[in-house]
Amino acid sequence: MAVFGSLSDRLQDTFDKLSGKGRLTEDDINVAMREIRLALLEADVNFKVVRAFVARCREQCLEAEVLSSLNPTQNVVRIVLNELVKLLGSTDAELQLPETRKPNVIMLVGLQGSGKTTAASKLAYLLKGKGRRPLLAACDVHRPAAADQLETLGAEVGVPVWRGDGKDAVVIAREAVERVAKMRNCDLVIVDTAGRLQIDEVMMQEAVDIRDAVRPDQILMVVDAMTGQDIVSVVTEFNERMDFDGVIMSKLDGDARGGGALSVREVTGKPIMFVSQGEKPDSLEVFHPDRMARRILGMGDVVGIIEQAEKLSDEQSLADAERMLMEGFTMDDMLAQFAQLRKMGGLRKLAGMIPGVDRAIAQSGHDISDDQLIPIEAMIHSMTKEERARPRIINGQRRKRIAAGSGRTVQEVNNLIKQWEQMDKMMGSLRGMAMGGSRQMGRGMADMMRNMGVDPAEANKLARSASAGGMPTGAGNRQQRRARPKKKGKQKRRR
Repeated sequence: MAVFGSLSDRLQDTFDKLSGKGRLTEDDINVAMREIRLALLEADVNFKVVRAFVARCREQCLEAEVLSSLNPTQNVVRIVLNELVKLLGSTDAELQLPETRKPNVIMLVGLQGSGKTTAASKLAYLLKGKGRRPLLAACDVHRPAAADQLETLGAEVGVPVWRGDGKDAVVIAREAVERVAKMRNCDLVIVDTAGRLQIDEVMMQEAVDIRDAVRPDQILMVVDAMTGQDIVSVVTEFNERMDFDGVIMSKLDGDARGGGALSVREVTGKPIMFVSQGEKPDSLEVFHPDRMARRILGMGDVVGIIEQAEKLSDEQSLADAERMLMEGFTMDDMLAQFAQLRKMGGLRKLAGMIPGVDRAIAQSGHDISDDQLIPIEAMIHSMTKEERARPRIINGQRRKRIAAGSGRTVQEVNNLIKQWEQMDKMMGSLRGMAMGGSRQMGRGMADMMRNMGVDPAEANKLARSASAGGMPTGAGNRQQRRARPKKKGKQKRRR
């Protein structure tokens, strides 16, 4: 989300200024809309898109029910969020690949340097994970070593590549679809075409010839997310000549303004289907307009975190979680957690998906990255097998040895031990919640929240409410008593 970082900060600052007001006036709305317009223009969003977006937001914000509501600022945020979702596409767009045709064909087009060849291999990897058997067709015969690059990427993701004679792009594409795919039992062909420096008539005609030869089910344009509103003229020309079906947004993890990403759908009417946020094969994801809009407004993407975790979950990780819950948290477990974090996209990506964290990091002036895990991993690797399994035995002498072996300081080793103790306490709290009743669960939740830095009194209050099923304190216990079955046998006679 770094590509939208500046825009996100500006929009959140605008909402912060509104939140200090009990009631909003028309002047307040006008000032806020001016700030939003400037923020979008500075992000290099197309000026026509900005004008239409702000006009729609302003019209809704000036409605009487918004201005007179108990919390008008929340209504303004809701309106901007809804309009931002519409700007990005409203609903998720899916590939339309008819089952009646085998193999299906997807053709990729775009400017040179947009990351098209890399996107082809990532798309193949993604669809392979969904049960498809893709073949990559190397139809970029103009860029030196383009076919070699695609072959290397294909080998990395376990997908075959057809490069033909390396001379005629149309022939290579036709052979891949009509002969090679069937020969290699592939049910999908992804055609990687040559990139253009700008709108080059000869190269554009080649793309049209490939399209006519293989009749692709879907044509996707790869767009660099760091491109500003200059991309508008490019995608408009491509759309007129190729009538592409959707967009793959590459380099979304970059640090440019990213206005082009917010302009494409409004200008072309074509949906963003996939986004790429890294270099690894698994960094291509289905695009969700609502989640992206929430992240731009600093609301995070908790659902995305859950999906990432579910993607990595397996029987072994579930067994490890159960062992940690029952036996405690070890240093080896900490190493395993770091590995999982990297698979989920790393610390920076996850931070952007947690509400408020991305902005807090920016305000602190200290960025986070996976490099910060390296010293911790070095210290853990300097421990003996027994020390990793039973960190409590690490005394002062052992800490000196670990510090020397990892090239770190004793203070850093002490901090690592403290972090482990906090994690172990949290696992102990969860263990108590799992093994005890509602009262024990309440105590466990309170302990866990206190370890996370929540005020003790507030932690106790929240835990009591949660353990009672979200009802006011005491109500849950009364309801449980009413529902409790009467004991069989002799009843004590009333006096």
